[in-house]
Amino acid sequence: MGDFSQADFRKVMGKFASGVTVVTTEVSGVIHGMTANAFISVSLNPSLVLISVDKRAKTHGYIQETGTFGISILSEEQQTLSNLFAQSSTPDASAGIRYERLNDVPVLADTVATIACELWASYDGGDHTLFVGLVTSLAYSDKNPLLYFGSQYHTLH
Repeated sequence: MGDFSQADFRKVMGKFASGVTVVTTEVSGVIHGMTANAFISVSLNPSLVLISVDKRAKTHGYIQETGTFGISILSEEQQTLSNLFAQSSTPDASAGIRYERLNDVPVLADTVATIACELWASYDGGDHTLFVGLVTSLAYSDKNPLLYFGSQYHTLH
């Protein structure tokens, strides 16, 4: 390892502007999720995406168990949802979270875009697992995205 701290590494990674997603899955009728900005497109044919999930996150085990996950790309009006899923994998029902289903995979409503995936492959990534998902369904809108840069939320305006 180089001569830098984990805090330095995190700070440098925070210099990369990204969109904000919530990754969801369902176990025994309960929807679980987590906020994530480690999300990329991998392949057009077949249509594959990748998410990086901390092995300590509850959602990590749920994705392994179900073999499916949804990705919701948040709109600029959904910062509250990002914060809720960053604090808890199962936010309180009183938070008024609205879900939709794509191929029976739960995703958040009113987002920029949503993607339903079947687990295609997983790879060890140190303290994270890289989950590659085969896209089985998707939807999108013309909403503006919520952005994250330098440990702060931003919008396009």
